[in-house]
Amino acid sequence: MSDRYASFVQSGAGRALVKRLGLPDPPRLRRYAPGEPILPGPVLLGSASGGRLTEPVGRILAAAGLALRDPATAVPDPTTGRTPDSAALVYDATGITDSTGLRQLYDFFHPQARAVQPSGRVIVLGTPPAECAGTREATAQRALEGLTRSIGKEFGRGITAQLVHVTREADESTWTSLEATLRFLLSGRSAYVSGQVIRVGAGQATAPVDWERPLDGQVVLVTGAARGIGAALARVLARDGATVLALDVPAAGDELASVANEIGASAVQLDLTAADAPTRLAEYLAGRHGRVDVVVHNAGITRDKTLGRMDADRWNQVIDVNLSSQERINDLLLERELIPAGGRIVGVSSIAGIAGNRGQTNYATSKAGVIGLVDSLAPALRERRISVNAVAPGFIETRLTARIPLVVREAGRRMNSLAQGGLPVDVAETISWLAWPASGAISGNVVRVCGQSLLGA
Repeated sequence: MSDRYASFVQSGAGRALVKRLGLPDPPRLRRYAPGEPILPGPVLLGSASGGRLTEPVGRILAAAGLALRDPATAVPDPTTGRTPDSAALVYDATGITDSTGLRQLYDFFHPQARAVQPSGRVIVLGTPPAECAGTREATAQRALEGLTRSIGKEFGRGITAQLVHVTREADESTWTSLEATLRFLLSGRSAYVSGQVIRVGAGQATAPVDWERPLDGQVVLVTGAARGIGAALARVLARDGATVLALDVPAAGDELASVANEIGASAVQLDLTAADAPTRLAEYLAGRHGRVDVVVHNAGITRDKTLGRMDADRWNQVIDVNLSSQERINDLLLERELIPAGGRIVGVSSIAGIAGNRGQTNYATSKAGVIGLVDSLAPALRERRISVNAVAPGFIETRLTARIPLVVREAGRRMNSLAQGGLPVDVAETISWLAWPASGAISGNVVRVCGQSLLGA
């Protein structure tokens, strides 16, 4: 569905009106296109005194073909007062060990605040507070969240900001997953992701031969693949090299077949709430491929009513499709060892599962349950080297959101740092990154794809 207001704002007359009246100003976002460079300009890499990640991150960025700007040259020109533009700011804050050291953040970011290109990127690297040597260091590292989330709301012009926690016990897989994370966050793949905290720890991660096809050789199951986010996801996964198994209910068979034929995927018609669904799915996977490397639980429904007016069937259906079916399928696939070491499970939650939503107690409960599933499964599967993560979409432009009343729809679009709704491809790009073999050291994360929504922030 088109956003007419955003289109108007990007016209000459619209820009003048927005500036004069102080209206929301949705920028044109830079999204990923195959073959394009990760960034359209240089990266300014800075560091607090004693930062432990500057050197390896510099190597990662250089290996990715990114031009690095010397911080000594990124200072205001004495004549014009202008600071040279950068496409991204990456700052290693791991050397900050107490609150007094936070001044180094100001010293780095203050002169750069107006020198980041439109749709630029800001990434701060930190240490997980739980791994800090003492309370003062943990306090300072926790403070970084306030910095990055505020930058995401302040810098504007489509600029996003993230905090990436990197474990002290870094091994080769950690560095591989850090590279995958930086490639994702710096590129147009992350256009609608901002204000997030991402943890990179240990796991089983393998760098691809070709970063343009990071899912080559992977068998990926996508539920709810006939339309909307699921269809976009199937397309992105296939583009990234995966063998896609697109699953949906028999009633969506025609749309499912259309998506599958378009990308060369296998169409699987199955009602996930049927008693024998997990067994039938497991037998299909075992017989066709002998395994499934990635399971993406995207299937979901809404049956909205306020709790006092909601009948039991509405409650039961939403919980069963959105949460219980995921548990049953995970349990059987894991029991039969059809998800191998290095496998991925990705669930689709929602901002409603974080902030709640009027008229959606059943939906919000199910989507909060998906977050609980990630929290509980991630440590349980660590020894099997299977990662578990979730994405939590905010306002995404789909046929469902097109049915929302105009005033509510416009509020949903504008109440985020990017002042616009996201696209299904934004959710798909984020899930694909979590599915990459290179992302194996990323587990237990819930990444919001919401343009840094004000709800639940």
